[in-house]
Amino acid sequence: MKSVIDACLVGSILLAAAGALYSQKPALTQGISVDMPVAGHAVEMRAADEQNATVVAITAAGKVFVGVEPTEPAALSRLSERTVYVKADVQAPYPKVLAVLDALRGKSVVLLSAPPENAVRRGYAPPYGTKLIVSR
Repeated sequence: MKSVIDACLVGSILLAAAGALYSQKPALTQGISVDMPVAGHAVEMRAADEQNATVVAITAAGKVFVGVEPTEPAALSRLSERTVYVKADVQAPYPKVLAVLDALRGKSVVLLSAPPENAVRRGYAPPYGTKLIVSR
């Protein structure tokens, strides 16, 4: 009987530990899902996962979103944030990506990407990206 109680106790501890491990939020939980390209030189960009981060998504069909709200590229110039995170689908039309970057001129832009192949794999995959300044 004591071994059954011990087994139940160990099992409940393992379940609690597994629940804590997998309860971490997945990368970029809010917004539009896109198939991001892999960039071998990308670094972790945990700030893209913060609640107040401005993320612009460009879908494979060429639609542009700020968070989950559809928008036109020209409207992006009115964003007040200094840093904007851009995630584009690997099949997004190149002219649409250029239009978005052009509208974000003068801002600090982080191009988000999938984790590089040499990234350490964990249960939680933080966003990765490459920072650039789109000059005036």
